[in-house]
Amino acid sequence: MAADYVQLNSGVVITEAQFAEMASVRPELREIATTLDGRDITRGYVDPLALAQPQDSVLMTRAAGDYNAYRELLRDDQVAATFHQRRLAVISREWEVRPGGERRQDKAAAEFLREQLDHIRWDAVTDKMLYGVFYGHAVAECLWARDGRQVVLDAVRVRDRKRFGFDGRGDLKLLTMAKPDGEVLPERKFWFFQTGADHDDDPYGMGLAHWLYWPVFFKRNGIKFWLIFLEKFGQPTSVGRYETNATPTERAKLLQALRAITTDSGISIPQGMEIELLEAARSGTGDYTALYDHMDRAIAKVVLGQVASTEGTPGKLGNEELQQDVRLDLVKADADLVCDSFNRSVATWLTQWNYPNAATPRVWRKTEDSEDLNKVAEREKHVFDMGYKPTLRHVQDTYGGEWETIQPPPSGGPEPEPAPEFAEAARAADILPPAAQIAGRLEREAEPAMAEWLARIEAMLEAADSLEEFREMLLTAYADLPEAPLAGVLGDALEVAEAAGRFDVEQTGA
Repeated sequence: MAADYVQLNSGVVITEAQFAEMASVRPELREIATTLDGRDITRGYVDPLALAQPQDSVLMTRAAGDYNAYRELLRDDQVAATFHQRRLAVISREWEVRPGGERRQDKAAAEFLREQLDHIRWDAVTDKMLYGVFYGHAVAECLWARDGRQVVLDAVRVRDRKRFGFDGRGDLKLLTMAKPDGEVLPERKFWFFQTGADHDDDPYGMGLAHWLYWPVFFKRNGIKFWLIFLEKFGQPTSVGRYETNATPTERAKLLQALRAITTDSGISIPQGMEIELLEAARSGTGDYTALYDHMDRAIAKVVLGQVASTEGTPGKLGNEELQQDVRLDLVKADADLVCDSFNRSVATWLTQWNYPNAATPRVWRKTEDSEDLNKVAEREKHVFDMGYKPTLRHVQDTYGGEWETIQPPPSGGPEPEPAPEFAEAARAADILPPAAQIAGRLEREAEPAMAEWLARIEAMLEAADSLEEFREMLLTAYADLPEAPLAGVLGDALEVAEAAGRFDVEQTGA
């Protein structure tokens, strides 16, 4: 008998027996590729309670794990300027606290968190925590306090990462004189994050300093040799000659005279000794300037992702738009890193302690640049000229404020009496040409039918999710639009126009 087949979502067809065998395999809930107990072949045995070593090769080989080597990089002018620019690009953005839901307790929890962030000076805390992007991780201690029945955040102290380490399980530990192997820390006390590593097996992360070390190293050594070259080029090398039978004392006097050449305007030497100056044979500045500039560009690329905001020429090739700018994706990534780690830890703790029934609020930075409303209005005018108009909700969401639709004048019934100042204009309308009078009457008579059409079209526009969907809805509903009222008005207008034309022919005799 032929076997029954089953088609999976991927499109693969298997037999029912194979499907049953696949369904009977239960998920494995244990962690298999753990780094503990020697299972990490790259590090060997790792004690769960002992401190783990960072996996940063530059930090371990060049500085034996001492973060002071990375701190020295911040003394470089280009590193300091670009990283300062990157941090300012984040903290200059406005932040907001969004409720986790629409209930009253959700909004109360969000307002409470907003007050806590104002109290701890959130921008200053964010600026210090952003150094975690440079080193690979950051650590802050939360100082809790009581305010009545509520637990409040009295302060957030960003600590020196050198004082901390991570054990084999990835738990944070404090290094002290009494516990150099790490002191166990209380739960819900420290806020920290890691970034930059290409896997989760390194709790220390991988910061920008890892990639900045060599450009700064080459730059500093290049400057050292550059200064030596400038000294040789600017000051000739002095050479002294003495007789073969000169005593050590005479030789010392000659050497002292040679040293005095660089500082004194005049010197004296014993008779029989000679001094001459050797001019540098090379000319120009060599390649040291190119090396210096190349390393600065490398630093700017690592920190900012581009070099235009540090050395671009304004007004040339569009660089004026990049001056003093940091790439938006870097700003958003840095802001999300700090905010997301805070939301998952401190914001969650505060909400669970004070508003246990509320959804956790979220703090975020507004990293998107606001769109120029003048350009938006210009674009929407073009859309309006194409035959589409925005909804009231769209206008309020885009431009803010309160808006009302303009109500059309009432149709049907007797025409209102004109105001005295417009009486002459009203009488002038009576002497308009017959064709103009018929056209005006047709417009007024057709208004109810056209209003009904426009109401249906407006309802379809509000229901459509895109212009393409709106177009399809129009084509589908075209045959259902009521045509009888408009056809009657047009028929009457044509008859009146024909009668008016016959009357004009009879009057003119043409």
